[in-house]
Amino acid sequence: MNINPVGWFEIYVQDMDRAKRFYEAAFQVKLERLNSPAEMPIELWSFPMAEDQMGASGALVKMEDGPSGGNAVLVYFTCADCAVEAARATPSGGKLIREKMSIGQYGFIALIADTEGNMIGLHSML
Repeated sequence: MNINPVGWFEIYVQDMDRAKRFYEAAFQVKLERLNSPAEMPIELWSFPMAEDQMGASGALVKMEDGPSGGNAVLVYFTCADCAVEAARATPSGGKLIREKMSIGQYGFIALIADTEGNMIGLHSML
């Protein structure tokens, strides 16, 4: 198969407004509301996606009794320099878990927590 192994991600949240503010500020993006079927009481806000580019997009998801926190899934966001987004975590209402560190030939990573208690990874080659 010639496809990317990750096609989508969902980050479950309890407070959508707070989570949106965090992600829009930390990554300097504008999230877009996705329509959901009327029979599904779910709120989705998607990250920007360029269909002709590599990588996956995803959404923040709020639903009744939906899980959040607990770090069941760790998603890595691709960055030019992961230290930049890591530095925005705390001022955006999140938390810096691990500063930028080398992972050898695979580049660098940093770990942050969002406003909902989800840990997310940041990855860059610089």
